[in-house]
Amino acid sequence: MVINQQEEKATTTASPHPEVTKLRELVYELKIEQVMTQQVITVSPDDSMRHLKEVLRLNRISGAPVVHDGGLAGIISIEDLIRALEAGKIDVKVGEKMTTEVQTVFADESIIQAVNKFARLGFGRLPVVDRQGKLVGMLTQGDVVRGLLRQLEMEYHEEEIHHYRASHIFEDIVSDQTGLILRYKVKAQDFVRCGEAASKLKRALERLGAKPTAVRRVAIASYEAETNLVIHTTKGGELIAEIQPQKIRIVSVDSGPGIPDIEKALQPGYSTAPEWIREMGFGAGMGLNNIQTCADEMHLNSKVNVGTRLEIFINL
Repeated sequence: MVINQQEEKATTTASPHPEVTKLRELVYELKIEQVMTQQVITVSPDDSMRHLKEVLRLNRISGAPVVHDGGLAGIISIEDLIRALEAGKIDVKVGEKMTTEVQTVFADESIIQAVNKFARLGFGRLPVVDRQGKLVGMLTQGDVVRGLLRQLEMEYHEEEIHHYRASHIFEDIVSDQTGLILRYKVKAQDFVRCGEAASKLKRALERLGAKPTAVRRVAIASYEAETNLVIHTTKGGELIAEIQPQKIRIVSVDSGPGIPDIEKALQPGYSTAPEWIREMGFGAGMGLNNIQTCADEMHLNSKVNVGTRLEIFINL
């Protein structure tokens, strides 16, 4: 690593990386709305804890969102019910015992955001809301597992039925060096569309017949690079993929604030993302580490108040 006062550079050559499984790829690709439970059992703040007890028993659930006038007012759990029973307050209103500071996830977020929240908070369930704050579903860790398994089965059958490949595109073009360049614009703070560029790149590689193991590594590395553009830049940036028959080079470039200390940025868990972004499940400080794990080679150049250029090389 070479460092000077004006510009920081880092070049890494990855050690033999662990296999990126299809499950890990899907965690980045699937949206929460694709796996969440849409039919949600709710209670009102005016319901009694006795009524809540019957709701939990009849539906065999361990908690429920509290909804008032169509909005999410809080959440009540079986632990709250047990404390009410122990205190002899089984007939008090749910509104007196519920938790009002509720951790939620957005329906259009990637599953990885929910997985990060489950791990960080230790919760078993999270209410799912739309961008207007309306409750649209409920997500448990079991929902995530079942959703991933369903998607695995669907994709397996699709691959059995559709064997479309366009790998001949490179074979039919005669030149000393043939490549395909794909460019994707990424907007700053656009969390709704975060991950779209990575998904499009993944689909392009699948059409070209790249090996699934390589496609998975590209999908995760490009997703993390795209997320960094969304989180850490003020004007967004660009994701550029140069696909050659034997390898792919992914370039993430921006004119953002730059990285003051690359050595720190490469440390697992280190993040400069503000708290409100971390609460959304982004900015966990593992992006560059995940990229290093997936890449065969990585170059990172950054200059404060000028911008950052990240190059990722993955053998196909």
